[in-house]
Amino acid sequence: MKALSQNRRHPLMGLALLLLGLLVTGGLYSVASTVNQAQAATQVTAAASQDAIAEGEKLFNANCASCHGMGATGGPSGPNLVGVGAASVDFQVATGRMPMQMNGPQAMVKPSQFSEEQTAQLAAYVASLGAGPAVPEEEYLDVNAEGVDIAKGGDLFRINCAMCHNAAAAGGALTRGKFAPSLHGVEPRHIYEAMQTGPQNMPVFSDANLKPEDKRDIIAYLKTIEANGSPGGLQLGSLGPVAEGLFIWTAGLALIVGFMVWLTSRSS
Repeated sequence: MKALSQNRRHPLMGLALLLLGLLVTGGLYSVASTVNQAQAATQVTAAASQDAIAEGEKLFNANCASCHGMGATGGPSGPNLVGVGAASVDFQVATGRMPMQMNGPQAMVKPSQFSEEQTAQLAAYVASLGAGPAVPEEEYLDVNAEGVDIAKGGDLFRINCAMCHNAAAAGGALTRGKFAPSLHGVEPRHIYEAMQTGPQNMPVFSDANLKPEDKRDIIAYLKTIEANGSPGGLQLGSLGPVAEGLFIWTAGLALIVGFMVWLTSRSS
């Protein structure tokens, strides 16, 4: 007790207590500031989301409600969009498929009528109406990320996609004027969203069917064959033996006819 009493009277004890008090006060202030900044950031994000939803509703009512109905509950010319999610809207609007240019077997790709910001606002509004697939995260779109398996992506593509899109992803014909489009030049985000949402005639490949990593592998495979081109020569649309046979038949017939004309001209 005597030693403690002596230390308490030490001339540096007051300075030590002052420093300790400053450290505690500074720590509490730092924690409070971090909490306030987090709350402020959350409030700003929430306000931005509400603003995006409000702007998206205006855009939807002006450009989409004539087909899909007010509140996106469906109409005589368009389906109910409640629950389709942001990914479906981003895919359809960003690729120019919606709004449709004309009625037909399926929506055609064309330049988008909306900016990226407006597309995000439309997606935010539709997503606010009901839960659905979200726009994919960047980590699942990076085809150069560690762990990407291009060979596995090729196997998955041939098993699940090649019967419609062709083994070379060049596209193919379906029934009643419909077709599976070429996947060359398509942004990774839109390929992922198409697998997520199953637009038009395409089946839905949910995360239960193809995990996000599997979808990334498929995209990596598609970008690989797109970059490699056709080392074998003329692609002929990569449409397989029908196009190749037609080319050989036409070229061969032209050679035979030309040879016959040359022979007859020589004999005369």
